[in-house]
Amino acid sequence: MKIIKNAVAGTMESSDAMVFVEPSKNGREIELQSVVKAEYGDQMEHVIKKMLDDLGVEDIYIKVVDHGALDCVLSARVETAVLRSGEVEA
Repeated sequence: MKIIKNAVAGTMESSDAMVFVEPSKNGREIELQSVVKAEYGDQMEHVIKKMLDDLGVEDIYIKVVDHGALDCVLSARVETAVLRSGEVEA
């Protein structure tokens, strides 16, 4: 999948995450902001990377502002933002 425009998914509510995606020419750039980053940052990055792998995304800038989202919520937010911003390559 190729990222062709900016997109957003999620909210800034508690137990949710706001995900911003943009096209990038520098591979995958992941920015993660979370109050629990010290404890769960590695797991959160794993969830983000897994979803990007599943969707076949290589070049992307993705910023995640987390407010205590569970893995399933984080995964869904990343997927939604990516699908809103991309096009499937034929």
